[in-house]
Amino acid sequence: MMALPELKIGRIETFLVPPRWLFVRVETVDGAHGWGEASLEGHAEAVNGAFEAIRDRFLGHDARRIEDIWQIAYRGGFYRGGAVLMSALSGLDQALWDLKGKALGVPAWELMGGRVRDRIRAYAWIGGDKPHEIDSAAAARKAQGFSAVKMNATAELDWIGTPRLFDEVIRRVEAAQAQGMDVGLDFHGRVHRPMAKQLAKVLEPLGLLFIEEPLLSENPEGLAEIAGLVSTPIALGERLYSRWDFKQFFERGAVDIIQPDLSHAGGISECRRIAAMAEAYDVAVAPHCPLGPLALAACLQLAANAPNVAIQEMSLGIHYNVGHDLLEFITDPEVLTPVDGFLPIPQKPGLGVTIDEDKVRAVAKEGHRWRNPIWRHADGSFAEW
Repeated sequence: MMALPELKIGRIETFLVPPRWLFVRVETVDGAHGWGEASLEGHAEAVNGAFEAIRDRFLGHDARRIEDIWQIAYRGGFYRGGAVLMSALSGLDQALWDLKGKALGVPAWELMGGRVRDRIRAYAWIGGDKPHEIDSAAAARKAQGFSAVKMNATAELDWIGTPRLFDEVIRRVEAAQAQGMDVGLDFHGRVHRPMAKQLAKVLEPLGLLFIEEPLLSENPEGLAEIAGLVSTPIALGERLYSRWDFKQFFERGAVDIIQPDLSHAGGISECRRIAAMAEAYDVAVAPHCPLGPLALAACLQLAANAPNVAIQEMSLGIHYNVGHDLLEFITDPEVLTPVDGFLPIPQKPGLGVTIDEDKVRAVAKEGHRWRNPIWRHADGSFAEW
């Protein structure tokens, strides 16, 4: 392989792309470029603002030095971590892997040691924020070739209640399973500890793929308790942003499947390290990705290279994609189209997808102001969404 000439960063651009995404474009002074995704749902403007410091740090920097840039971006500002700063770093990191792969004419996974698989099982969402019409939605996903789906377990739940509140949850799971689907159930951090233990126990006989965020990750001791109560695999991680955030969950034995988001948790570089940590604890990886095409393409680079990646979330047809869907801003949609329930590992250089730059620039002129809904309980108090 020929030596790669220095690639000095000349421009870093960001684009608010509807329905709720933030794309990043890094260009060198010689015109080479790469794309990444720094989407942080509901907080795109804050992440966009974080790029002011990134530009000050890295314009003129050698884009080949991805790890050096990562370390400076993470450690060099004194304050570190958190959703906003790590999402900005994630988009930058993805774009640098895309740029370097394109410059060398190889996929990013080739630069990380090559492939361990040819395709990865995918799952799609059904049911929306407040799950409904599960049987028909599961049938539609089956017709698309999926064999696995995920849905929200419940709408808002109060702090206490009785097990009869779970009857509907069980019926929805059984409806999806009746269509031949494996089901992952997302508690979405909506269920508080007094009821989460009951719901996890009631669901155990159904044979779920996993229960996701049975409690918020800010409650690691409660998650460890639930993990000890049931045999159903516990999944979490979309609200964790670095290997240091994940460390205590590995040490407590509180998680069986981690779900780092490659647009929140430091990009490809950091999520590869998180996956390696997880492998040491015999924990599977199922990256979180209800986002756009660049985020998914980055996830597939990790799936290509990390042996413990078990399944990949994708946002095709998800209820959040109002007005624009997953494949709309790429010119090669076949790269991210599932076949028989699996996503192929991209073969093109960099992240392996081609962005329709004219379309991105056009829609970004209007941008978006996506916000998640605010829910309340029957008594008027705030309810977790």
